[in-house]
Order: sequence, then structure tokens, then C-alpha cells
Amino acid sequence: MNQQNDLIHGRITSSLIKFTMPILFALFLQTMYGMVDLLIVGNFGIVADVSGVSTGSQLMTLITSICTGLATGATILIGQKIGSGKDKEVPAIIQGTTIIFAIVSILAMAGILVFIDQIVLWLNTPMDAINQTTSYLFICAIGIPMIFSYNVLGSIFRGLGDSKTPLTAVGIACIINILFDLILIAGFDMGASGAAIATVFAQIFSVIVCIIIIKKRKILNFENYSKQTLYYAKDILKLGIPVALQSGLISISFLTITVIVNQFGIIFSASVGLVEKLTGIIMLVPIAFMQSLSVFVAQNYGAQQYDRIKKGLIISFSISCVFGMIMAYIGFFHGEMLTNIFSNDKEVIAAGAIYLKAYAIDTLLVPCVFCLSGYFNGCGKTFFVMIQGIFGSVVLRIPFILLFSLVEPVSLFNIGLAIPISTAIQIVICVIYYLKSPMVKLEPNSPCLDI
Repeated sequence: MNQQNDLIHGRITSSLIKFTMPILFALFLQTMYGMVDLLIVGNFGIVADVSGVSTGSQLMTLITSICTGLATGATILIGQKIGSGKDKEVPAIIQGTTIIFAIVSILAMAGILVFIDQIVLWLNTPMDAINQTTSYLFICAIGIPMIFSYNVLGSIFRGLGDSKTPLTAVGIACIINILFDLILIAGFDMGASGAAIATVFAQIFSVIVCIIIIKKRKILNFENYSKQTLYYAKDILKLGIPVALQSGLISISFLTITVIVNQFGIIFSASVGLVEKLTGIIMLVPIAFMQSLSVFVAQNYGAQQYDRIKKGLIISFSISCVFGMIMAYIGFFHGEMLTNIFSNDKEVIAAGAIYLKAYAIDTLLVPCVFCLSGYFNGCGKTFFVMIQGIFGSVVLRIPFILLFSLVEPVSLFNIGLAIPISTAIQIVICVIYYLKSPMVKLEPNSPCLDI
């Protein structure tokens, strides 16, 4: 585990960028194979397939965001132990993580399979796309254990200071997904079902790669079960549940947009789905720095290098802001160029470009929220991250979405404005907390950071 030293020693900018780049590329590839589904369906399927994939993938994004949020608890805890020189405790943490997510993934899979018909209706799915959405969700639900496994393993590797292994795994998954998409959608005309099958098979291959690497490095060995496993499982949940709730509620707020626009017909439904996929690219850099900053802060917090943490935050914020300005310009002034990539339907392209204008405004604001969230998570202040996330999603974003959807004539731009407005208010909250709440020193022999 030599790679973690790069985050504690040496030049901050170079070490942070070196650690962030594999995360960025992994996120890019992960986003791409989600976008490839929609790209191939949009060009070889019908509008109902596009609506089915976009609606179904919104729910899967919610499930995945809860998973990755919960896995953040393991990432932070592992980073703390490595930063404080307690590497021997890491295997017990990984064991606890594995047990937690084995249980959670089975419950999530069972929940969707049992209530799938009610879920499709709750999503306000257009009548023309009900069959496609149901098929997509059914297949993805079966693959939830694999989807969870990949995201959890990626979080564990990042906590160890290894951001390259997740990149390798997602690279393989991306290639597999594209191949299966072309075969099943373009070749066998399987539409939304083909997209779901391709996604699940891609995740299976990526998990196999991670397991092979874990066995080779002997990172996880259940033969040497530690009595501390359940103890660390509690700490993982303590750190991870607030992040999971925050991530889940953010996804629910965006899922609310899908539910609302679905009532206006299949064109609005498909358009919002396209833009939601595009935002995966638009927000890549801030998201990557949020993830890398959590690990960077956790390890340096464990090593008590507080000045290094603050400099890392400034560097992450600066780079994210530059990228945000570039994406804002492209999204606001050249939206149709982007939406045209995913659909050949002129109405979908035009409606998507209008919705993207509102998102473009948000790209100027999210670097601040994301970088501060990564900073707070790394410090162990995941409870605050949860509170501001709940406030932004439930108290601000969802009510604004509902309010703006009532404005006549109905406009995707007006509905989309709910996003940057809520983000702006969250920035004020995060900045005030940052200025008023200095970092809490890590207690000696403490198993996790103060929350």
C-alpha cells in the first residue's frame, strides 16, 4: 500500500492531481457506458426505448448513489487508518464493508423485484414506455449485487490510495458494455432490455477483475476473520449513512423532475433523460475532486497535516471552477450540439437543449458545494453533509421543481432553474459552516473521526 504516501507527502498539487486523474477517467468511462446505452438506443431504437432507459436509469442512479454514499464510510475509515499508520486494521474494515453490502444489495434487489409494477407507475412513466421501463428495471434489479459490488470495491481501493485499479475495472466494463449494446440493441433490436443486459454483464466483468486483484494482493481474507469486523461495521455505517442519505435525497430530487416531466409526454421524458446523462460528463471534474478530496483529507487528517488539507481544498476548488465555466458556456450556448448526439428526433433535441440551459447555470455553482462536501466528508463531518444535502434536496429543490412546473406555459428551462437556485443557497450554508466550524482534532485511539 505504498501509494497512500503520495497523498501525505510531496507537492500537494501534483499528488492530488495524480490521484484524481484515474478517478476522473474512471468516472468518465462509467458515465460513458451509461451514455452509450442511451446513444445506441436513441439511434437504433424508438422513442419509447429512450424514455424507458432514461426513466429506469434514474431509479438505478438513485440506488447506486445510496450505495456509493454508504461506501464512503469505508473509504474515509480506511483513509484515516492509513494516514495514522494503522494499516493492520484495514482488512477488518474491508470485511465489515463486504458484510454490510452483501445484505443491502440483496434487500435492494428483492425490493425492486417485488414492487416493480408499483414503482413504474410511481415514476409516472408515459403509457407508451411502460413495457420498456419495466423490462429495464427488472433486468437491472437482478444485477444489483454486481452493481453494488463494483462500487464498493472501487471505494475500498480509493481508500487504500489506489485510484488506478477502479479505472482499469471500469475501462473493461465500458468496452464490454459497448460490445453488448451493439450486439443486443443494434444487432438483435432488443431496445431497453438489451441496454439493461449489457450494463449488468459489464458490471460482472468489472467485479471479476477487482476480485482477482484483491486475491492477488491478499487484501481480503475471510479465513482470518477479525473480531473487530462488526465493530468497524458500526463505524462504517456511522460515517456512511449520512452520506448515503444525502446522495439518495439528491437523486430523489432529480428523480422528481423525471416524475413531473413524464406527465407532459414522451418527448419531455426522453429529453430530460438525455440531459441527465449529459450532466454526468458536465459535472465530471467537480465530482472527481469531491471523491479524491475526501481521501486526501482523510489521510492527511489522520496524519494531522491540517495546512496541507486547506491547500488541497483550494487547489481542488480552483480547478473545478475553471472546468465549470467551460461547461457552462458549452451547455448554455451549444446545447443542441450535445443533445443531437443522443437522438435523431428533432423535438427531443430542441427540448433537451432548453433544459440544458438551466443545468449550465448550475455548473458554475456546484464546484463549491462538491469540493466543500469532499472536505467535510474527509474530516468525518458527514452528518453536516447529510443535513445540508437534505435541506437542498427536500426543502429547496423539490418544492421549487413542483412550483416551477405549474408556471404556464410549461417550460423545461423553468423546471430546471430549481437546480441552480437550490445549489446557490447550499453554497451559503456550506461556506458559513466552513468559516464557523474549525476542524476537530482527531482523538487519540479514536476509531473514527468526530461527526
